[in-house]
Amino acid sequence: MSAPSSSSASSVWLISYTKLQFFSRIRRFLQSKSARKRQAESSSSHSNLDFSRASRSHDAEEVQQVVEKQQQQREEDDSVVLQKSVKRLHFGSWEEKEMAAMEIERLAKADAKIKKLMAELGVIQMLVSMVATEVVGRRRAAVKALIELANGTYTNKALMVEAGILTKLPKNVDTVDESTKREFAELLLSLSSLANTDIPVSSSEILPFLVGILESGSSVDTKELCIGTLYNLSAVLENAGPLVSNGVVHTLLKLCSMKELSEKSLATLGNLVVTLMGKKAMEDNSLVPDSLIEILTWEEKPKCQELSAYILMILAHQSSAQREKMAKSGIVHVILQVALLGSPLAQKRALKLLQWFKDERQAKMGPHSGPQTGRVSIGSPVNPRVAQEGKKMMNNLVKQSLHKNLEMITRRANAADDPSKLKSLVISTSSKSLPY
Repeated sequence: MSAPSSSSASSVWLISYTKLQFFSRIRRFLQSKSARKRQAESSSSHSNLDFSRASRSHDAEEVQQVVEKQQQQREEDDSVVLQKSVKRLHFGSWEEKEMAAMEIERLAKADAKIKKLMAELGVIQMLVSMVATEVVGRRRAAVKALIELANGTYTNKALMVEAGILTKLPKNVDTVDESTKREFAELLLSLSSLANTDIPVSSSEILPFLVGILESGSSVDTKELCIGTLYNLSAVLENAGPLVSNGVVHTLLKLCSMKELSEKSLATLGNLVVTLMGKKAMEDNSLVPDSLIEILTWEEKPKCQELSAYILMILAHQSSAQREKMAKSGIVHVILQVALLGSPLAQKRALKLLQWFKDERQAKMGPHSGPQTGRVSIGSPVNPRVAQEGKKMMNNLVKQSLHKNLEMITRRANAADDPSKLKSLVISTSSKSLPY
């Protein structure tokens, strides 16, 4: 029989060494748990002795011992399950890996201290590799285990990102069932909360995956999780470019009309509108400003009114073209309503917009666009009777306009108790009756 080659011998030695390291870590963990249990038993025995001396109740002492034995048995069972699960996850078959992932999810949910140990034992890397499988059961078991391991642990989240979880997302959302979509969305929301971790937004599948879910017929809860992830990502200015290029602005503008998803969608758009790319995308979108003006009429959603007014302020600032589009869409009457009946913050923003439109109206009135007084052209004598009649006519027009505006404000105030009447009143009126 020929001697084994040096390469195969070194490979066998490496596998043996890896297994030795793995079992050494498990042994140290079990030893530490045994030490903690002995310390707990010692302190418990002292407390039991004091209790028995104080109460002189033998039944109470027996109950305490039974409870302690049950707890100790559960801890020993969990230790054995942990050892077997981690071993199967590393060295078992695919079926064993799936069962191990389910046990790891249960253990991580029951004991927060185990989460840190999982990372040290290389569990996260193995679970991330399972996410790429096409077998639904295995993938779901891995994702659910990762959700529990990521819950409340910064280190585990960072390890998942480093292990490439964002490159292993399904490329075709339509092939994924609703439960798996929701679980992926929950995991991504947890990972996106990493403020100090560089999430590879542009080089991963996270944005196409999120937009795909938002554009599909997924449930409102799943979409809400996805919008929460986009909100976290939009808080980083460097992510504005990839977000805009992946169609996030148009998708969120469509979702703004859904009252269940409007607030978080508007908050995300509020993060994007302060960037050049985000503002340009909103200015060029056909849904702007009509969809945002419609949201201003939602009296039962004051936060949405505030966010919509904020976005409109950013778009209207130093942009006569945008203000003209808004005026043609009837924004003046709507923001007058908000200025009268909205929340304090919405009122403040509405008044700022009203001032801009008032200034814009006055700027358009040139020196020859209105009645001229104190100026007489040479060679054009004014007939006193004609001048008096013109003065009376202008006074009548001013009185009529003032009366009409006051009547409109009164009707709006009286209609506040009936939102349907107020909304129809806002939509049906024309901005021509306003002084600005």
